[in-house]
Amino acid sequence: MKLLHDFQGLAIRLTDERRAHILEHPEMASMEAAIEETLLQPERVVQSFSDPQARLYYRFYFRTMMGGKYLCVVVKTLEADAFVLTAYLTDRIKKGVPLWPTTGSD
Repeated sequence: MKLLHDFQGLAIRLTDERRAHILEHPEMASMEAAIEETLLQPERVVQSFSDPQARLYYRFYFRTMMGGKYLCVVVKTLEADAFVLTAYLTDRIKKGVPLWPTTGSD
């Protein structure tokens, strides 16, 4: 298990099982360091509409296996725990409650 931190200092667990699940996808194989970078320096963080305990951290990467894509790291936040559920590449940021930045366009 690896303990990561987000841009606000929140401790986030990345279990060996979740890490293996994420990295087994060919497009994510070289993105392990980017997961930590996305948590530390996100461009956008939203709270999921479908699961209020899920935060979606986004950062754009120009050179992924699939071209320019956002990396989305999904973190489940419970009262005394936070852990990575998954991470994936996507073309766009999902709609949700904006958490970071707190001002600006949606």
